[in-house]
Formats: sequence, structure tokens, C-alpha cells
Amino acid sequence: MEKGITTPAFDFKEVDQEGLETLEAISKANHFNEWMYQTIRPHLSGHILEVGSGIGNISRLFLRDGYRITLSDVRDNYCQALERAFANEANLDGILHLDLVHADFEQQYAPHIGTFDSVFALNVVEHIENDALAIANTMRLLKPGGRMVILVPAYQWLYNRFDKELYHYRRYTARSLGALYRQNGLRVDKTFYFNAVGMAGWFYSGRVLNKKTIPRGQMSLYNKLVPVFKVIDKLVLNKTGLSVVAFGSKA
Repeated sequence: MEKGITTPAFDFKEVDQEGLETLEAISKANHFNEWMYQTIRPHLSGHILEVGSGIGNISRLFLRDGYRITLSDVRDNYCQALERAFANEANLDGILHLDLVHADFEQQYAPHIGTFDSVFALNVVEHIENDALAIANTMRLLKPGGRMVILVPAYQWLYNRFDKELYHYRRYTARSLGALYRQNGLRVDKTFYFNAVGMAGWFYSGRVLNKKTIPRGQMSLYNKLVPVFKVIDKLVLNKTGLSVVAFGSKA
């Protein structure tokens, strides 16, 4: 965590209604989901674990393209939704109820320790108060030399009602996310920002309009303009964005 950031206090919600509404809105954004998927896909291979699969917005793209993948979530209702959606997929290697900060993580998940070639978590770590422990336990699931991809919200100055309603403990920078990797012995191969234009929408709807969840109409319009936004990310050289991504590997 960066200096000067006060961690909010949240109680775990067994059913996260705001999170579900957000995931459902994003589920309709096919161009946006494809953009995110294509951004991380080249850095993942072998047996993949998705941490925090939610309702499967990105999961379905890995399954579509024939990747061997295990899905996971900490909430039972999401695990059940994943089961309903993907149980018959040939490449699905299982659905795991996974708590990254379980008090006895190594014993609880002993069959999975050191078994994955790649692990990714998109918009997950910001929901966990002890993010360092979450990264450490994620690393434990990797084989030696395994790859880790983490995407989290960027810039604490963007923290607004959206973040509070979604139970985000913090937002990150490339430096703070890279530091989390290094303190857990992970090599940082690359960090960069993603979705520069998204910052304006997040600020306007969450700070100016004080909305609780992302408006579906706004997400629909954004989805249509993704080809333009991808070009803008290239023009700014991925030096700024609504999210920050780190690619790394286990020694």
C-alpha cells in the first residue's frame, strides 16, 4: 500500500449485489471483454487458473479458444453460476471455491499448491484487505517458473463511490503493484496501464454523478467505441489508464 492511504473497513458480503450488477453490465460489453482478454492472453499458457472468475466474462473466452483452465471464486453464488454456465465445457479442469487469505491456505488447498503453469486475477486483489498475503498465496499455486498476471484499478485519486460500493480497499500504481510482486519473491517482467479513456467515465459517473454502479447505457456506449479507445491506449504508450497490469513469474 502507498503511503498516506487509509484503508477502509468492509464486512465480507456473501452475496455482492453491486458487484453482480457490475459484472452483468460488463458481460454485455463483448468488445471490451475481448480487448481485456487479448491483452493478457499471450502471457498465459499451460494449465491456467483464473482467480475470481465471477460470472465468467473472461472465462468463456479462454474456454472458447481451447485453453485448459480452472475457474475459481470466493463466493458460492458465483461458483454456482460458473457451474451452470460451463460444466459441460471440455477444457474446463474444475471450479474451485478459493479464498486467497484463508487462515490455513496451504493445508486447505494442498492438492493445488504448485500445480498451475499460469495464474491470472482481474479486478480481484483490490477487494482483499491483506493484498500482500493474497499475492503470496497466489504465487504458492504456481509451478516454479509459472506466470502471474494481475490487473487492478489504478490511481488512488480516482477512488470514488464506485470503489466504495464495490468494496475496493485501494487503487494502485505500476510502482505499488510491482512492489507487491517483488516483496513476495516474484520477478516483475512488465507493468503498464490499460484503458486510458475509462478514467473519464469512472470519474464522471462515480465522483460527479455519485452513482453506485456502472450505468448499463454508459457501458454499452463505451463498448461500441472500444476500437477507438484501443488506439488511444497505443498513442499514450500505456502510460496511464483506469487499470494497471503486472506480468511476472515465479523463480
